[in-house]
Amino acid sequence: MVAMEETREETPQDLRNLALKVAGLLEEAGQHALHDQLNPRNLAQPSTENADRGPRYKLEVDNKIMRFMSARIADIAHFDGFWTTRPAESRPGQRYWYIGKIDGVINYVRRMSEWTVTAALFEFGPDNEPKPIIGIVHAPALGLTYLAARGAGAVRIHKTAVGEKRDKVVPSMTSSLDGSVLSYGMSFIPSESQRALDVASSLAGRPADIKRVGPVSLDLCKVADGTYDAYFEPMLHVWDIAGIAAGTVVVWEAQGTLSRWDGERIHWRHDNDVVASNGLIIRELQHYLQQYPWLDSINQR
Repeated sequence: MVAMEETREETPQDLRNLALKVAGLLEEAGQHALHDQLNPRNLAQPSTENADRGPRYKLEVDNKIMRFMSARIADIAHFDGFWTTRPAESRPGQRYWYIGKIDGVINYVRRMSEWTVTAALFEFGPDNEPKPIIGIVHAPALGLTYLAARGAGAVRIHKTAVGEKRDKVVPSMTSSLDGSVLSYGMSFIPSESQRALDVASSLAGRPADIKRVGPVSLDLCKVADGTYDAYFEPMLHVWDIAGIAAGTVVVWEAQGTLSRWDGERIHWRHDNDVVASNGLIIRELQHYLQQYPWLDSINQR
């Protein structure tokens, strides 16, 4: 691994193998989180941060996950460190891990199964812009892992009673909003939730179904594997970047599309309106999304 860090000449298979190793670590971390979820005690305390913008939760298990993953990844391939402690300026070729906290906190606290632990590896390109090149999304309560690495495709790993099943991840072939199955996300912040609900309402009568389950990382992976034909969510925040990045690599490597609602690329240091699709219905969907633009009042909070 040292040679890989120094030369940056690894093959897509090298990146895939690294992703598999990190996926193994996420499975360990996820088991600890699942144990805590199943333990009948108070899982979270309300956070006083941004209390005027809605309820948020602080999970004890998040600190355990971060400590465990940071220490173990440092032993495998530290590269240039971690996204949250990177310097103000980075150079082309530098790489940083972004380890996510529990994605889907409300689901986790309410003892639902749809929550994940995530990891992504960012690389700074020649333009000095970061881009995720490895993404792992693990849903412990579902026994499900998605992983992808640049140039190596995307894989879904499902734990079953008879062993581990691995499938190549490919999106759906649905070519119209009519009869499609969509998913959307919404925030605890009223103005942001209203935009999501307005879009969902405007779509009424066209999709066969519109799901609302979450979290973002899992929704993106379900677009990648064809469970959903598209997913949209307004104003995903900087604290969502780890989950977005991990799911994004899975979508990209499955040959799906992902962008902001206006069609521009995702900004990895800022808030984003996010839409992912199988690539066939994105233009139709964007027609609806663009009727509800990012309001200045929200943008200037």
